[in-house]
Amino acid sequence: MSDVGSPDAVLLPPEFASKRLLVVDDEEANLMLLEGILRRGGYTAIELLDDPRQLVARFVADPPDMLLLDHRMPHLTGLEVLEALAPHLPEGFPVVMITADDRPELRHQALASGARDFLTKPVQSVEVLLRVRNLLEAWTARAWLAEQNELLERRVRDRTADLERSQMEMLVRLARAAEYRDDASGEHVWRVARTSALLADALGEPADRVEALLRAARLHDVGKIGIPDGILLKPGRLSAAEFEVVKTHCAIGYELLSGSRSPLVQLAAEIALTHHERWDGQGYPSRLSGRTIPLAARVLAVADAFDAVTHDRAHRRGRSPEEAIAEIEQGRGTQFDPEAVDALVALFEAGELASDGPLG
Repeated sequence: MSDVGSPDAVLLPPEFASKRLLVVDDEEANLMLLEGILRRGGYTAIELLDDPRQLVARFVADPPDMLLLDHRMPHLTGLEVLEALAPHLPEGFPVVMITADDRPELRHQALASGARDFLTKPVQSVEVLLRVRNLLEAWTARAWLAEQNELLERRVRDRTADLERSQMEMLVRLARAAEYRDDASGEHVWRVARTSALLADALGEPADRVEALLRAARLHDVGKIGIPDGILLKPGRLSAAEFEVVKTHCAIGYELLSGSRSPLVQLAAEIALTHHERWDGQGYPSRLSGRTIPLAARVLAVADAFDAVTHDRAHRRGRSPEEAIAEIEQGRGTQFDPEAVDALVALFEAGELASDGPLG
């Protein structure tokens, strides 16, 4: 039976045998001593380095699982090595400082610089193996916990994305149900969403924002679900009182969409509330003007107007795209954001507004 002071008494978990240990000391005798202790303890992947100036490049190129670092060395001390390594050391990485200097201030400095434990020269075999094993166990446990946390976070993200997709699907179905009441194809929301995304992209919005707008814009008229058929489907001109009722669809849509934790639904709520504001401040419901109107709502207003003019609705026949462009240009700087109008004209001239189909 191994005695308690023997290296054989330190049980090594089998999975630790292949852990890669990097030993740094300028004296060959010390390197040989530590390598012998570690190999007798069961470790098989040991690398020795006698020049601390090479350590940072070596560490960055192929990080080991543990670092055993002498303090008193020429060219660079252990503390200076730790300072140079600091940008590359993962939090909690196992570093053992080896020193004959037992001053408390040195230990404090080493701990502050990233060391996790100490070995005092002359080293004792059992102490070396116990400290190395304990640090490896702590580092392995930390890595396992980090992996489990990432797994849980990924599952939460996936579940959140599933819930958001389900919520968006439900809301889009509701929006299309509202749209079917005065759009025979029910594709108005898709066309407006597509054109809005094209406009946002032309205006230099980031790709993720364009994608979010493409999805959120489909809900811009969801509030129409609360407008009576007798008004929404009325042929001919609405009375002033009836138009006031129609205007409430912005607030209704906002109420339907507000309160969600989903950034996408929050964007949809913002668009639903503000897409009938005007550049000159004469829109509704809040009489916002200029750039106080969210960009998503400003581009959607232009896209919505283009689609509304070029397609049949309950109270009028659709007109040609050229007529729609001319009408929208008349509202440049009054009803509509001038830059959004210019982007629409450019897209039309480039032939990019032709699709009438859904966006898949």
